[in-house]
Amino acid sequence: MDPNWKIETIAVQGGYEPKATEPRIVPIMQSTTFKYDSADHVAALFDLDSADPFYTRLGNPTTSAFEGKIAQLEGGVGALATSSGQAATTLAILNICRSGQHIVTASTLYGGTYSLFANTFPKLGIEVTFIDPEADAEEVKKAFRPTTRALFAETIGNPGLNVLDFAKFSDVAKSMGVPLIIDSTFATPYLCRPFEYGANIIVHSATKYIDGHATSLGGVIVDGGNFDWTSGKYPEMTEPDSSYHGLRYTEKFGNLAYIIKARVQYMRDIGATPGPLNSFLFSHGLTTLPLRMQRHSDNALALAKHLEDHPLVSWVNYPGLESHRSFARGRKYLPKGCSGVLTFGIKGGAPAGKIFMEACKLIALVVHVGDARSCVLHPATTTHRQLSEAQQISSGVAPDLIRLSVGIENIDDLIVDVNQALTASQK
Repeated sequence: MDPNWKIETIAVQGGYEPKATEPRIVPIMQSTTFKYDSADHVAALFDLDSADPFYTRLGNPTTSAFEGKIAQLEGGVGALATSSGQAATTLAILNICRSGQHIVTASTLYGGTYSLFANTFPKLGIEVTFIDPEADAEEVKKAFRPTTRALFAETIGNPGLNVLDFAKFSDVAKSMGVPLIIDSTFATPYLCRPFEYGANIIVHSATKYIDGHATSLGGVIVDGGNFDWTSGKYPEMTEPDSSYHGLRYTEKFGNLAYIIKARVQYMRDIGATPGPLNSFLFSHGLTTLPLRMQRHSDNALALAKHLEDHPLVSWVNYPGLESHRSFARGRKYLPKGCSGVLTFGIKGGAPAGKIFMEACKLIALVVHVGDARSCVLHPATTTHRQLSEAQQISSGVAPDLIRLSVGIENIDDLIVDVNQALTASQK
């Protein structure tokens, strides 16, 4: 890859460089295994002396092309694709954190991540402290312990849509000697490249904007190669690994130690592997990522401005609006746009919200975001209906909250659909 390529060119041509007579497009290597001519070749693979594919759970040429492209887009040194975004987050933490240890995280998280941190990790002996991302740096530092191994946050909080103060979180992580792990699913590398703002590890749910067409589940971990694992706090990176004849990751792989360890230990043992077809579709999705993310962002901002002036709307939450609490950070960290998800309050509360959701014609009732097609959800009567109203409010879901994942359709058509559904909601 030419190091001077811009992000739009990387999205189209990154990750795969065919030789003469090879397929122009990344082929789907729908095979679990690969043939070799000698025992020595296989031995080199299992001793980690060769990067050739040796089993699709650990590496597949189609998946490698996707990993290469997303690493190039983010400006990282390597990537590991997974079977879901949840798997990416899980492996990213387990790679450096074990029973008896601890992580600190912003509380403004996707519900699945919050549950993973609040319920499942503690069952494994990993404790988690949730902090208000708006707390000052000294307050955040108070949550750290001698056993803390990482600081975690989202670029754009889901569903709160707060934009992270990267400068503060990066400074805290550096001063406490831990990596900053960022979930950048909503932003994608087109809108924000967290490594440029001090992040060390990035995770994505590729299911969302990377795929972009609601076809495939998957995730990815990207390694910035910019964290010093040799401080003594991470012996699993520097001490011998008995499962690979005493290999030391930092000694053998340098700044690739983290991502290679995640692959050859945790992907080997847990096997949260994407299928080659899904990896092919993710690579395809990345080809149009810059075009789609610009359109998602432009449409969402236009619709948010329209809703701000609508008499049947009580409030609008979108970081691109000047009225939003994260507007200044959005301008700083997301200068091209603030992605495609917005929320708003509908007059009439939950009953009106349910009617609005069902009255939309162009915008589909779907439990999903990040699709090229617009989606709507009224969480209080759907995804959060098992909670009491008080529990819903504490989790950030007000009775009147509508979530829109704004697609890439014509904005005039989207506004017409929203207007007729708002009118219908008051009947």
